Amino acid sequence: MLTIGCHLSSSKGYFAMGKEAVKIDANTFQFFTRNPRGTRAKAMNPEDVNRYLDFARDHGIERILAHAPYTLNACSPNEGLRSLARDTMKDDLDRMEYTPGNCYNFHPGSHVGQGTEAGICFISDMLNQVLTPQQHTTVLLETMSGKGSEVGREFEELKEILDRVEQKDHMGVCLDTCHVWDGGYDIVGDLDGVLNRFDRVIGLHKLKAIHLNDSQNPLGAHKDRHAKIGEGFIGFEALKRITVHPALKDLPFYLETPNDLSGYAKEIAMMRESV
Repeated sequence: MLTIGCHLSSSKGYFAMGKEAVKIDANTFQFFTRNPRGTRAKAMNPEDVNRYLDFARDHGIERILAHAPYTLNACSPNEGLRSLARDTMKDDLDRMEYTPGNCYNFHPGSHVGQGTEAGICFISDMLNQVLTPQQHTTVLLETMSGKGSEVGREFEELKEILDRVEQKDHMGVCLDTCHVWDGGYDIVGDLDGVLNRFDRVIGLHKLKAIHLNDSQNPLGAHKDRHAKIGEGFIGFEALKRITVHPALKDLPFYLETPNDLSGYAKEIAMMRESV
């Protein structure tokens, strides 16, 4: 069965997100751990979490994905911003222990002129400070489109980070279809070739989640502009092939398209009908 969901607002808590997911026929979902453009986080509500866990078990919701705020930049040239990123991720991972066994995704960051190698060192250093052998959450590096000085456009850059992390069993990758397309990977005309390259460089066993998005831009644009499913340059047929590909079909898929809840419901129905 296709595991698919969308990005939901966490403002009303876990139980509300679970109910919204079921309402639109989703069996997973993604959410921001805190204000996506800031650093403030709501206090955890154990009663709400327990209600959600019971609800999720009863309704087959699994493998939810937490997303770090966009303000988290682990490779900033500013030491204060790097410390903020480290403290934010540590706090997020502590909070994730309320819902063990899930994943936490973050954008590797932008090196802002220091160079990719320096950025990779800062990112891996932060991960080595916050990851612990005892944690029950897998941390995912997201593939990026390569706009500005982003780290993570090329699979090789993600591999360098993963190679430097000590707690390798707690690390993985989230592949964003819009990002890799905008980054220059032809998932429309050569999906097998892209996945073979990912496997050679990183290993498909490290791929834990897919952000399923169309793109407003042509291949290699490096702009990162998500489009609704079937309304961009990637197209419905190519995205459908991704959800049924033997190497990917058992992964969870998360929609981040520019939609409201009813729009997400339509896209989930489209993708379910295609498998």
